[in-house]
Amino acid sequence: MALTYLWTGFFIVGFIAALAQWIFLGDGEVFKRIIDGTFDSARVAVMEIALPLAGVMTLWLGILAIGEKAGAIDFIAKLIAPFFSRIFPEVPRDHPATGHMVMNFSANFLGLDNAATPFGLKAMASLQELNPQKDTASNAQIMFLVLQTSGLTLIPLSIMAQRAVLGAKDPSDIFIPTLIATYVATLVALITVSLKQRINLFDKVIFGWMAGVTSVIVAIVWYFSVYLTKEEIQSVSKVASNLILLSIIVIFMVAALRKRVNVYEAFIEGAKSGIQTSITIIPYLVGMLVAIAVLRQSGVLGFIVQGFTWVFSQLGFNTDFTPALPTALMKPVSGSGARAMMIDAMKTYGVDSFVGRLVSILQGATDTTFYIIALYFGAVGITRTRYAVTYGLIADLAGVIAAVFVAYLFFH
Repeated sequence: MALTYLWTGFFIVGFIAALAQWIFLGDGEVFKRIIDGTFDSARVAVMEIALPLAGVMTLWLGILAIGEKAGAIDFIAKLIAPFFSRIFPEVPRDHPATGHMVMNFSANFLGLDNAATPFGLKAMASLQELNPQKDTASNAQIMFLVLQTSGLTLIPLSIMAQRAVLGAKDPSDIFIPTLIATYVATLVALITVSLKQRINLFDKVIFGWMAGVTSVIVAIVWYFSVYLTKEEIQSVSKVASNLILLSIIVIFMVAALRKRVNVYEAFIEGAKSGIQTSITIIPYLVGMLVAIAVLRQSGVLGFIVQGFTWVFSQLGFNTDFTPALPTALMKPVSGSGARAMMIDAMKTYGVDSFVGRLVSILQGATDTTFYIIALYFGAVGITRTRYAVTYGLIADLAGVIAAVFVAYLFFH
């Protein structure tokens, strides 16, 4: 229902703003601009985004299917199982919930959304078996949900695909900045919830994992900011991003061949869902892009951006990032809405502009907090979420701040 109210609200607010402009400013053309904008947005959603996206998604979903059959998820699951047993102390080491959670996070990390959701729902059901108060979220369930909302993903597949569709010179140039931003969100989620639940962060396994990965991220940021110019940062980022992605493809294929997997058939099997995925998102794209067009053409979106610009300028900040904030505000509420905001910003400011790249990073830095909590808790009948929403939004805020920081470092 929240998304229904949000979507309907866009039209009502846009209509009221248009009426105000007509009555007080005598701008009768505002209604024509809004209607023309709705038609154009509907056409763009189908002809310029969803259909071209089918080819890119078909390619990458096929490659990710190869990785899945090659045992990439199983490998990651075994690698991080000792870490998970410590941040979920209420869950017995041999309980099925541990395996389900590891599989869920592994699938998310590799960008296998279709596989991640079933694993996640199964993990929540397994955790519910250990929950003594069935209507109230347990500590383990909250930790699981908040880490979910931080959205840690290795390959921001759909974002790079949409950047390619919109004509980006290098669609993957946001790969490393997005990885940094989403890692910061995940790290903040882990630390804050652990402190709330009094989990020992200095346990050698927990501390070793956090210190190791954080050291790599800090070293990357430090090297880029101290030793490289802006032009060199973009050049190195471009080479590194594409090299890593190509290496992942080759590693998946080699690993699959070693397991005697028919690589081509695995690719075809996974690729078949690419077109279906693109077709599935058409109604969501049309609905949200049309609603955003109403806001933009009525002037409401412009007022929001101007408001953010004024506030941050008064605080003495550079305000080049403010046009991207509507995407950040939308992300916790609606993934499709945030995607539409991202696309709208890229088309308005340019896919390779600073704002165009920043909205891409923001889209990949966190996940849809309210949707995830409603889906996973609703699936097991939990009505008392305790502090899950608060800490999920704290992780979102950390991801937004990190996204803005790395966007300035890499692209400004």
